[in-house]
Amino acid sequence: MATGEVKCIDEEIPFEIPQGWEWERIGNVFFVTKLAGFEYTKFFTKEALSASNPIPIVRAQNVRMGFFEENKNEAISEMLSNQLERSALNKKCLLMTFIGAGIGDTCIFPAERKNHLAPNVAKIEPLDDSISLDYAVFALMSPCGQRGVNAIKKSTAQPSLSMETIRKLLTSIPPLKEQKCISLKLSEALPLVEKYSKVQEEQNQLNVEIQYLLKKSILQEAIQGKLVPQIAEEGTAQELLEQIKTEKEKLVKDGKLKKSALTDSVIFKGDDNKYYEQVGKEIKEITEEILFDLPDKWQWCRIGTIFMHNNGKQLNKGNTKGKLMKYVTTSNLYWDGFVLDNLKEMPFKENEIERCMAVKGDLLVCEGGDIGRSCIWNYDFPIMLQNHIHKLRPYIPVCTKFFYYIFNLYNLTGLIGGKGIGIQGFSSKALHNTLVPLPPLKEQHRIVAQIEKLFEQLR
Repeated sequence: MATGEVKCIDEEIPFEIPQGWEWERIGNVFFVTKLAGFEYTKFFTKEALSASNPIPIVRAQNVRMGFFEENKNEAISEMLSNQLERSALNKKCLLMTFIGAGIGDTCIFPAERKNHLAPNVAKIEPLDDSISLDYAVFALMSPCGQRGVNAIKKSTAQPSLSMETIRKLLTSIPPLKEQKCISLKLSEALPLVEKYSKVQEEQNQLNVEIQYLLKKSILQEAIQGKLVPQIAEEGTAQELLEQIKTEKEKLVKDGKLKKSALTDSVIFKGDDNKYYEQVGKEIKEITEEILFDLPDKWQWCRIGTIFMHNNGKQLNKGNTKGKLMKYVTTSNLYWDGFVLDNLKEMPFKENEIERCMAVKGDLLVCEGGDIGRSCIWNYDFPIMLQNHIHKLRPYIPVCTKFFYYIFNLYNLTGLIGGKGIGIQGFSSKALHNTLVPLPPLKEQHRIVAQIEKLFEQLR
């Protein structure tokens, strides 16, 4: 130390360096300075920005990691710049952003014309000719050079570097000739690295697009009845609909379902090859709503025919009565599962609990945000729901995962959210009326098994 004190700094040294190299603090080999805040307030006025002979200002946004971007929109007069010579940029040097989002970004100021520092950029000048700026910028951009910067980034919400912190940053210094050789090799290699990185990014993007197209194709084949063969002995969708009707009649008789729920729609294909829907005594043509033809033993029907459904509870700060219970909202629900580490609580009254509670096997569907995003609640414990989530529970056992994949396909192809079947938002009515294909039960399970087998091969 300058005082003569000797201090062990083993923990700061990230790696061993070759013989002939030295570890140095930035402040021992560079002069580090910045524009004082009071100077900026005093001289960088609106009048100065419009003065003649403007000198461009270098702000943090002009200093990018590895390159300098001139500011063409702001300047001060040459006269005022001369009064602030300590922070003027008139020769080749290093620049480092020391506050804001780009903290630690470092580049060489090319000195093609005079510029002037703003108060969020530090100027770093070699004290003598023993340091190559081309090497120094690579050293400060390296993981070793950024160690101190990254430590500060992690330790505070609004990170900033003091000049003293920059001066204490460690860097490895080789002999001057070796510095020049290293910087030359890096200058030759980095464009190739960047080139191949772009190629890799393009390849990764292509793989994502291929996966998307393959996934969509698999799901399209699945819900059109083309992924697995039909087996006559597995029954028909019409038989399932009859079982659902019987269950509904039982629920109405037990007082658990309104009688109006018995008025289901019946969708059929007429002799004219057009599709019709009968609700009660009313019959109307719905050919334009039908997405494709189905196998003989399948049936088009509305989601509300197969599933009981309702929303969860609406958030209301004024409602403080009831039992405090954890609930999920759309931010917890994703296609591949739930995020449950940030659950909040709200009060639920006794008569709200059963209606707003999801249990294992329920299909949950987002009403807003990523409309139609769905996931099956597969936990052994129940959970409460906020009102932007629909809970779907089948009247009779079906393969709920099959209908999950239907929502997945509708989402991928834009059929939910204003296109195709025209669902602008997923209100309860819109959800109830969503058309879905219904295969026989055993075929539903075989389709899901085949989908998941093929999806596994895509990974």
